[in-house]
Amino acid sequence: MSGGKTGKLARKTYEKELLRLQTELVRLQEWVRAEGARLVVVFEGRDAAGKGGTIKRVTEHLNPRAARIAALPRPTERQRTQWYFQRYIEHLPAAGEIVLFDRSWYNRAGVEHVMGFCTKEEHELFLRQCPLFERMLVEDGILLRKYWFSVSDEEQQERFRRRLEDPLRRWKLSPMDLESITRWEDYSRAKDEMMVHTDITEAPWYVVESDDKRRARVNMIAHLLGSVPYDDVPPPVIEMPERPESTGYRRPPRELRTYVPDHAAGL
Repeated sequence: MSGGKTGKLARKTYEKELLRLQTELVRLQEWVRAEGARLVVVFEGRDAAGKGGTIKRVTEHLNPRAARIAALPRPTERQRTQWYFQRYIEHLPAAGEIVLFDRSWYNRAGVEHVMGFCTKEEHELFLRQCPLFERMLVEDGILLRKYWFSVSDEEQQERFRRRLEDPLRRWKLSPMDLESITRWEDYSRAKDEMMVHTDITEAPWYVVESDDKRRARVNMIAHLLGSVPYDDVPPPVIEMPERPESTGYRRPPRELRTYVPDHAAGL
């Protein structure tokens, strides 16, 4: 565990700090746009480690035209024949954009390796090529940040249980997620091996302790903001125009339109 506080972060404190950090994220995005920067943030970690919730808070107030989430589905048969990194390259940002990878090319070092979806040779090739691939991204000017969300086995199992009982979140739970409980040590060994090969100076891994989701979210966002040397960009001057005088327009009668029933009136 880290040397800081490890208790649950109070909701009021969390919400106040999250709003402040989200305001800074908007400033960061304006800087990325103005500078033509390219920012890639990789979110990795075990199932139910809190990646999705953190991504949601990061993007909540950002302009979706310039900040998008890349959550790739299973590769097609054609993509399986391509160079492994090829389909991820298509989602990298252009100037002024931010891309958040909700899982990334590191699938090969984790679930594909542990579940036997790739061969031993493919896994070894990935571990050799990944540092080279990421060095090329950084050398080309991409700002690359990699976060590993670390959750204890007890907390993961409790989150799985809550998902199973919650009809709004049950879709998040797959048979493969549940199988990760029985393969905890396999995933641990795979993560350790991945870190040895890919925790490089140009693109280091940053571990986010995430048993407390609130603490994990503000810690990760604060670190991201502190890692990018952004400045305030003066907002454009926008003036509200005066509404012109009416030229005689009249709305059509209400009965000519079909309105949504007032469900709220019965609450």
